Amino acid sequence: MKRAGRRRSSVWDCFEQVGSFVRCMKCDVTLKYCSGGTSSMMSHMSRHHPSTALLEEDEKPVICSVQCVEEESAANSDIMQVAIMSPNTNMNSNPPERDYGERKRLKRSSVWDIFIKVDDEVHCTLCDTKLKYRSSTTSMMYHIKNKHPDTVPNDGVSLATHAEVTELISKMIEKDMLPVSMVSGDGFRELLAYTVHNYKMPSVGDITRLIEGHFHEKMEELALQLSRVEKVALTADFWTALPYQRYITVFCSFITEDWQGRSAVLQTHKLPSDSLVTTDSVTERLLNTVQTWGIGGKVTACVHNNTQDIPSAHGCAHVTWDYATCFASTLQLAVCDGLSEDLVRIIAAAGKLVKHFNHNMLASEALEHKQVQMCLPQHKLIQSSKARWDTICDMFERLLEQRWAIKAVLSDRTITNRQEAQNLEIEDDCWQIIENFTPVLATLKWATTVISAETEVSISNIYPITFSLIQTHLVPKENDVEQVSEFKLKVQRSLKNHMEVDSNDLASKPALMASMLDPRHKHLSFLTPTGRLAAKVKLHELVSKLDVINITVGPKDEQQETLITPDISQVAVPSQMRSDTKNTMMLLLGDNYSSSYATDSEAQVDYYLRDIAPSLDTNPLDWWKVNGPRFPKLATLARHYLCVPGVSLPSLLSEAGQTFATMRTRLSPEHVDMMIFVNRNA
Repeated sequence: MKRAGRRRSSVWDCFEQVGSFVRCMKCDVTLKYCSGGTSSMMSHMSRHHPSTALLEEDEKPVICSVQCVEEESAANSDIMQVAIMSPNTNMNSNPPERDYGERKRLKRSSVWDIFIKVDDEVHCTLCDTKLKYRSSTTSMMYHIKNKHPDTVPNDGVSLATHAEVTELISKMIEKDMLPVSMVSGDGFRELLAYTVHNYKMPSVGDITRLIEGHFHEKMEELALQLSRVEKVALTADFWTALPYQRYITVFCSFITEDWQGRSAVLQTHKLPSDSLVTTDSVTERLLNTVQTWGIGGKVTACVHNNTQDIPSAHGCAHVTWDYATCFASTLQLAVCDGLSEDLVRIIAAAGKLVKHFNHNMLASEALEHKQVQMCLPQHKLIQSSKARWDTICDMFERLLEQRWAIKAVLSDRTITNRQEAQNLEIEDDCWQIIENFTPVLATLKWATTVISAETEVSISNIYPITFSLIQTHLVPKENDVEQVSEFKLKVQRSLKNHMEVDSNDLASKPALMASMLDPRHKHLSFLTPTGRLAAKVKLHELVSKLDVINITVGPKDEQQETLITPDISQVAVPSQMRSDTKNTMMLLLGDNYSSSYATDSEAQVDYYLRDIAPSLDTNPLDWWKVNGPRFPKLATLARHYLCVPGVSLPSLLSEAGQTFATMRTRLSPEHVDMMIFVNRNA
């Protein structure tokens, strides 16, 4: 019996004994093992694996040998199972032993991704070559390097992983909207060669084919979804890419059977030059998209962010849907209409001041120092953008927050000279205008934020918010300065004009019908009594049309309709009396008395309008998911109108001039369509 406590060489951490041989667990090299000597193993480690530090003799762990029987083979019955312990570890402790099979799997050579073992042979799956197997993978590795050099595996990175890397590259290009040509860049190839051993870099054509495959897969998935919905809404987003190429991207929105809102890109069309874009060319592309996706007759409305190139609702006989302007674009026009020369001058002066602090390092550091001294938030100043009016609000709010720190820096002659300070100083009356003007801009910004929420129903909020702005927030107050009062009146007038709030045909607008089908706004308290009556009549008309369509398609089983009248069986009366009374009433009035009354369209509308309105933080889709069975016809209409977005979807494409910049101008219109489709429908 071996003496317990004998010191074991640390090379056994890297080698394992197989009969009269030892195998290196790092490179699968097999060495002859004679008389218990470890010299050959030590020599191999120093030559081929110098980075692996072996323990010195006084650092070697103490081993405790225990006789055990291996179940795998009788030839291994004399192998000693060892428990490795640190010299400082208590000898009585029992550390968990690592499973031998698990260790074998972790050290498994990747040549087994190509070869399979059959009895005492291994078969190559690429060329059907058969080799003898003697517990070593050297011959298999030699075969692969000579016969299949393009598929040489590397331990830790299998062939399957190479395919996954290629797939991830294609998805990276889709998600980040990168040019496909990046895979041929020298820097990118060097990076992949360093990180993935023996990786064969795909060509531009390979990546293009992968993206095309994703494109067709997503097309099939979306087509299946669209075939299951009754109504959809379109969104037409106009955008420009360098060099002055105009596109229109058509989105669709719909509500699923389980009352979940969904949106997806349908198609992107390249438009002619500005001088050749007409309403007919835009209509042609919209109709082409509808026909391609087979959603003719399903479109409720089309929302757009362009007021010039979109035709009127009745401009084309083939167009069966209504048009609605993006509310964010409408609000942008109204704000621009309201800016007077004085306000524009103040905005320019504020922008000049912010630019000075953002570009002058000395002034920027001095501002940070003053912020600490005055216990102000250490925020940088915000520069407004001409393309987005809401950034004016952000700039003014930050200037008001840092006003006194800014004044302190400008008055310090060691930092700002007198002439520079005079050019940058904002006069006190201008500060008063900024202070009075900022809350108005903030209110308009909140309105845009609420309507632009992509994850919630937005179209039903348009008219409640519009009337709230006109009737409350944009009404001049006594303490308003002249410039702010003038701004409020101009924006108020512009909103009334663009939103047609005084129109006799307001009830036919999709946004107003959506408000009525939103249980939070169904009372339409912002309208006059005459306006509410007109909206109610329009709702009855839509339900009646729905009844005609249902009769034409096929009558529904009335017994499947959920009763909306109170169930008398729920009243607390003795069971015997309740049963007798119920049976008697059924004999007198008939079994379908309640059902016929409940399925009456006018009754559904009346019960819906009389029902208690939920709170404003309620999601209308969640409300309809629960209450839809009570008002089945109105629930159908709710699907039709609440799917319409309040704004076009500009989060990706409104900055498309940046997205499709210099490196993307060579993309064909077909590939632009493909890239946007797979990106937005990821």
